[in-house]
Amino acid sequence: MMLRLTNVLLLLAFVMSAIGVIYSKHYNRMLYVELRGLQTTRDDLNVDWDRLQLEQSTWATHARVEGAARQRLAMRNVNYNEVIVVRP
Repeated sequence: MMLRLTNVLLLLAFVMSAIGVIYSKHYNRMLYVELRGLQTTRDDLNVDWDRLQLEQSTWATHARVEGAARQRLAMRNVNYNEVIVVRP
């Protein structure tokens, strides 16, 4: 009787251990798939960030800003003869 109980307990422990291994492997695979997805997202965001930095540097060039100021705002260079200095 004791031998039968020991065998049943060992079988139960074996089955539980096998289920634990299966669950652990499945969970590991799910986490790996999530990791790969997040890495792909990170890589896509890095490409977008690099593109946006390049676009920002293009839009912020001195010549472009000066040209936009002249065209849209009708700005011009300072004529120093028109400058008035006010002293307190």
